[in-house]
Amino acid sequence: MRMRKKKNLIPRLDTVSERFADTPEDLRARIGSKPVWVELGCGMGSFLSQSAKRDPDVFFVGFERVREAIVVAAERAETDNIAFVTRDAAELDAWFEQGSVKRFFIHFCDPWHKARHAKRRLTHRDFLRKYAALLTKDGELVMKTDDTQLFEFTVGELTEEGWHITSLSTDWHNDSTRGADEPMTEYESKFSLRGQAINRLAARFTAR
Repeated sequence: MRMRKKKNLIPRLDTVSERFADTPEDLRARIGSKPVWVELGCGMGSFLSQSAKRDPDVFFVGFERVREAIVVAAERAETDNIAFVTRDAAELDAWFEQGSVKRFFIHFCDPWHKARHAKRRLTHRDFLRKYAALLTKDGELVMKTDDTQLFEFTVGELTEEGWHITSLSTDWHNDSTRGADEPMTEYESKFSLRGQAINRLAARFTAR
């Protein structure tokens, strides 16, 4: 995500500092006994802030490296069942214990189209193995993207790694099987207004 640098970034981050978990121990103390839903690359937090309001019995964690984005996410958060971590997704296993995450969300991540950058994709098999280890036995991975190439790559990686795809749509907003409306990300709102098709899948790891 490319964003303009904010001149007042540091004061704004200081104002919402209580929304950030500084250590894995701090995060676990905040979570307590609630089920955990994690969004990787949470951007400006539209999905997380809305979800936290809808599901007060769930604890939501947003991972985002871009401080100009995550400060907006923290400012939007209005409930206590949410926290943010300014770390890379590659560090997930340092922040969560195995079998502790109920759901991972990957929304409109960077597709990294060049073959030599494939390992940077958040749905590359190296990442999928991390998610599989951290998910609860009935845990789920949910992914949305406007990028068909990334979506097809993801389906292939999931299949090779022993995941069971429980739902798949190549036009989510016009899918007749779509259930209750989910909160949308900033990108999803933008793309849907343009009439652009959204790919969505949900998957569970079954090869335990």
